[in-house]
Amino acid sequence: MNETTEICRMYYEKSQSRPHSKRTELAVEFNASGVAVAIDCGCGTGGDIEYLSQQGCQVHGFDINPDSVAICRNRFADNARVDISESSFESFDYPQAGLVIANSSLFFAEPDKFDAIWGKLKSSLEVGGVFAGDFMGVRDSWASHYRGPTAPLSEPDVRALFSDFDVISFFEREDDAKTSLGKMKHWHIYSVVAVRRV
Repeated sequence: MNETTEICRMYYEKSQSRPHSKRTELAVEFNASGVAVAIDCGCGTGGDIEYLSQQGCQVHGFDINPDSVAICRNRFADNARVDISESSFESFDYPQAGLVIANSSLFFAEPDKFDAIWGKLKSSLEVGGVFAGDFMGVRDSWASHYRGPTAPLSEPDVRALFSDFDVISFFEREDDAKTSLGKMKHWHIYSVVAVRRV
């Protein structure tokens, strides 16, 4: 077992009891697309999936990590509203959706493929649908000191992604705090909730 696999396993053990994101509630509230389909990108242990399915959404969750996929497939085995795939951002087959959730996952998109990934995410979102998620800022310690590639963006870069959206919430976090596994790091994150206009 390599270091990355072990770190992911420890993270998933700690995060299984974590509730859904409040941003996900906001996304559901503002979804004016009339489409009750949600995509959870980098679904982790499924906290947002559970909430979205309880709100009547058909949920397509994907994660590149097989441990995450196994946890979610087991957790939602009897839930006909949930479909789980082992996939990357690049290879996932995005359905048309009213909600696209990407909480703490786009950090780890392949940086040289980020524009194509964003194009797929945006194209899958119906007009009136809502994106809710996070983007890594350039001053985050993982922007240059992480065990794999990351996709840090400047504030103007993040704002430019939403030129065809009405931004409901835009929050910048920058501080030193512990990760879920108790290690200190410098966080620099942009969290966005936005409704697709066109």
